[in-house]
Amino acid sequence: MTTPTGGDASRPSGKRIELTIRALILGCLLAVVFTAANTYLGLKVGLTFASAIPAAVISMSLLRAFKGSTIWENMTVQTVASVGGAMSSIIFVLPGLVMIGWWMNFHFWESFAICALGGILGVTFSIPLRRTLVTKGDLPYPEGVAAAEVLKVGSPGEGQTEEAVRENKSGLWIVIGGAIASAFFGYLAAAKVFAEQTAAFFKLPAALGGGATGFGFSMQFALLGAGHLIGLAVGLTQLLGLILAWLVFVPVLTSQGFMDWSAAHGLASVASTVPAGSSAQDLAMAVWSKEVRFIGAGVIGVAAIWTLAKLAGPLVSGLASAFAAQDKRSHGEALDLTEQDIPIKTVGLLSLVSLVGIAILLALFAQGTSLAGQSVLLVVGGLAYVVVVGFAVAAICGYMAGLIGSSNSPVSGVGILAILASSLLMLGVLAISGVPADPSVIAFALVVTSVVFAVAVISNDNLQDLKTGQLVEATPWRQQTALIVGVGAGALVIPFVLDMMNQAFGFEGGPPAIVSGAQPLAAPQATLISALAKGVISGDLRWDLIGVGGLIGVVIILIDIAVRKASNGRYSVPPLAAGIGVYLPAYVTTMLVIGAVCGWLYERAIASTRFAAVGRRMGVLLASGLIVGESLFGVLTAAVIVGSRNEAPFALIGEGGAWPAMWAGLIAFAALTLALYRWTLKRSAKV
Repeated sequence: MTTPTGGDASRPSGKRIELTIRALILGCLLAVVFTAANTYLGLKVGLTFASAIPAAVISMSLLRAFKGSTIWENMTVQTVASVGGAMSSIIFVLPGLVMIGWWMNFHFWESFAICALGGILGVTFSIPLRRTLVTKGDLPYPEGVAAAEVLKVGSPGEGQTEEAVRENKSGLWIVIGGAIASAFFGYLAAAKVFAEQTAAFFKLPAALGGGATGFGFSMQFALLGAGHLIGLAVGLTQLLGLILAWLVFVPVLTSQGFMDWSAAHGLASVASTVPAGSSAQDLAMAVWSKEVRFIGAGVIGVAAIWTLAKLAGPLVSGLASAFAAQDKRSHGEALDLTEQDIPIKTVGLLSLVSLVGIAILLALFAQGTSLAGQSVLLVVGGLAYVVVVGFAVAAICGYMAGLIGSSNSPVSGVGILAILASSLLMLGVLAISGVPADPSVIAFALVVTSVVFAVAVISNDNLQDLKTGQLVEATPWRQQTALIVGVGAGALVIPFVLDMMNQAFGFEGGPPAIVSGAQPLAAPQATLISALAKGVISGDLRWDLIGVGGLIGVVIILIDIAVRKASNGRYSVPPLAAGIGVYLPAYVTTMLVIGAVCGWLYERAIASTRFAAVGRRMGVLLASGLIVGESLFGVLTAAVIVGSRNEAPFALIGEGGAWPAMWAGLIAFAALTLALYRWTLKRSAKV
């Protein structure tokens, strides 16, 4: 037997080297790293990055030291690592339990159970879809195909070229170099040698309404890397959201004219509640956090639902044609190695065990609350909801991943629809039982949604991995086993990271952080989803502001349609990115935009060279390294803060030198950014 690249695929005994202990161990270690990094990044900016390609590069470099490693063994490592990283997207929902005040910290076993049980269902629900959406479907699976090409180029084998070996080694060094550089800069910022961010606020002249506004800038390499990965179209659209937030909404809502108009019409105005004589910063931040962010939430909600609606037609027709074309297989038919899934009886047993675990979780969650008397109804209804909606979500997310890639798949839209549906169902329970709409009702809706969301994010990633496996002729049942191992690895890490970040920095609405005056973690999707749950159940949501955001979202959607049509699809204005630009803190969005521009300039610089394709891949690896390095240092910092109860454990310089630290940081950041991109370009040219 030979690999797709022509190399020997077996031991002398003829046993395929694929699902090995060393591959699972290495995959779990990488899953821990990428899950922690993605959790940190997602809480900061509401974005996560695909870890399949950097995991494959690291795997190929490390397993090369072992005799007899194969492309399939590298596939196993990549599968475990990527699904562990994908598991981190649960942070788009789970922090809501802290934000509504139900939890003071992240309970390990409940958090682990939500992630693990929902994740395993994501695997088992997507197994029956493999032949339909992967083998027989005609979906492009952009990330799965790209990962397969990386594996074919870099894995050991007789057909591997010397160029591929050099690219693999260079790629590993670029990931490591980017990670070390970003972590070291993060350390210098924590040591107070450099400022990590800066902001300026000011009052506008009376001729411009007399309101307040400001701008912010963050020197964080994780954000630079994330900006590189999201691309220029998304970055510039986020800039549009930033402009709307800080040059339109904040100045207008803080103006005296608006406050007078609001008072005359009996409308609530946050600006009017800010004490007279307050600073421009106090006024602008109060309005942005309590009003403008809800406008951004409205844009995000409409954009996410629109994205899902656009995919509804292709989804229905694609699934229907795929199922109609599926061959009827007779019982007992021998299957090729590349067509062997986990047996359906085992799939059913795993699903049943997971559902029993979810039933126990929901029953225990309801005990000791006002819902205890309705626990049977809630558990049965919750399980039915998870099965019906979960399987539908697995199909939808799997199809979206195949159509536009797992990183671009709008799983947050699934979360929005899931929380709206579960909250409405909880209202039905309240109407039947007469139970008051207290926080336990909102919390229960969030728990059920978290389980469904875990199904969504894992199925979103799984089918992408299975496509990679198909292209390199991996064994599906071994890959699916690796997926379950990856779910477990990710589920073990997430509660620890979430709890450390909660204690060290905090979430809006949650308990106070150890760091005095710390900016609470943005967690934009979790904030929106918890606000929707509270709004539906308790009726106190600012629907007027969300409605304004929704109208703006519709306008941006129309602009996007017009731009795509005028450019024949070459350019776009992604509406979801505009909403995130309004919603995120200005210092975060600014750096994401700069990262997107840097990535675009880098790709322009290499576009006409012979190594353009290699250079683009190396750029992705550099960005991934930048994210991983700073994110892991951020997690370490949170752990040290929590352990030492010291809000600045690495400080070498005291407070007071803000402007020198800012300029020193700015110069060092710009110089290091230029040096890293030049280094990446030179290494690409040598491949």
